[in-house]
Amino acid sequence: MEAEIQQILDQLSHLQQQRLESNPNILLDVGKEEDQDETSQPIRNPPGLCYIPRRLVVPAGLGGTPITHQLTEDLRRVLFGGTFHLFNHEWRKSFFRFREGDPELSYALEADRGGAWAIQMVVQARIIRYLLFDQQAGSDRQTLLSLRDMGQQEQQTALAAALSDSLWLAGQEERATVALLTEDSYITSHLDYTLDTFTETLQLFTFDRKGDITKFILDHIHCFNEESGHGVILFLYSLICSRTVDGVREDMDSTTSHMLHLSLGSFVCHQALMNLLLTGRACPQVFNGTLSSGEDGEPLESPLKGVLSRGDVGYLTWSQEQMERDVLPQVGSMLKTPRFPVWVCCINSSFSVLFSLNRSLLSDWKREHQFQLFYYNGQNSQRSTARLTIDTQSDPWEAPPPNPEQDLEKRFPPLEMTIRTKWDGAAIDWNGTTPFY
Repeated sequence: MEAEIQQILDQLSHLQQQRLESNPNILLDVGKEEDQDETSQPIRNPPGLCYIPRRLVVPAGLGGTPITHQLTEDLRRVLFGGTFHLFNHEWRKSFFRFREGDPELSYALEADRGGAWAIQMVVQARIIRYLLFDQQAGSDRQTLLSLRDMGQQEQQTALAAALSDSLWLAGQEERATVALLTEDSYITSHLDYTLDTFTETLQLFTFDRKGDITKFILDHIHCFNEESGHGVILFLYSLICSRTVDGVREDMDSTTSHMLHLSLGSFVCHQALMNLLLTGRACPQVFNGTLSSGEDGEPLESPLKGVLSRGDVGYLTWSQEQMERDVLPQVGSMLKTPRFPVWVCCINSSFSVLFSLNRSLLSDWKREHQFQLFYYNGQNSQRSTARLTIDTQSDPWEAPPPNPEQDLEKRFPPLEMTIRTKWDGAAIDWNGTTPFY
């Protein structure tokens, strides 16, 4: 089996090399091997399958610090739990791209199904928060016009603000690190580590002022929002380096030792990674604070670590399977009630964003009698921002009577069930839109 895999890799590498030789100006081959007289000098990566467009590789003279051998291993362990796992093609092709051709959705990122979807939707939530409540500061009530007809420069500025917000938060609002790709590498292969031919080329740039990191990301936004740049992975590396590997490990508890896990053949995000994105800490639980005793009142062998602070954007979750097994996580108020009315939703392991245009929704209880929420799930099948009317003062919502001939998700629209985890018993009107999530 191993020999067959190696044969396939060799064939792919040969095809990529032929393509490069036919047009050498298009791609930079980061797998080109050169003789080196001294091991202390930068080396080109050994033959591999990672080809990065030249415009997405920063020059070594830009500054920063080259990644170390120890950090490459630590990143693998804190992400995958070991040093032999690699990001698959699904992850490596993911980046932050805005929808094209529809002015109404010019604020919207196009998300990839798979592990990167969760990360893209958290960034989407921060983009919406920036556009509604930072860029339009001073007004309590916004309109959807704030999200429409955005030009490329506005999109890039919003994306840079969203990325820097997450990194600054992970650095405890004291420092943050950005990881970019260079042509050179100081890392060689060895028995305990498998090269992926791009992690080994990382250059790390650390800042102690938020304005500086936002400007730096904006200056290099093409590294995150262009194809073949591994933009989502670069952001993920930057996030961990901003928190530091030791900080991530200290955030976790006995239930979680790494941030990605295999599901249906793909690496997907543990709750620890979601919380790192949302709150700046990689705590694995969704309840408030730390849990030191079990339901029986007996002390736990190891405390369970929940969310310690309220973030700018929140988190809601619902799962049909978990509900049926009576193990649906009870999200605490720190995530349910963020500082701004924007929530990342995890619905049956799919990710989306729910938001309000009215910031007072979370500070004035009278606003919660009847209000509107807007919804976007990152998929091309959604052609417009969905508008839902939420009524918490009508007759208490009751589950419809069972009908074995009716589809389960029509009886219990998952998005509605998710909304009711915060507004219990609310009546929800889709305003003519067929329910979806």
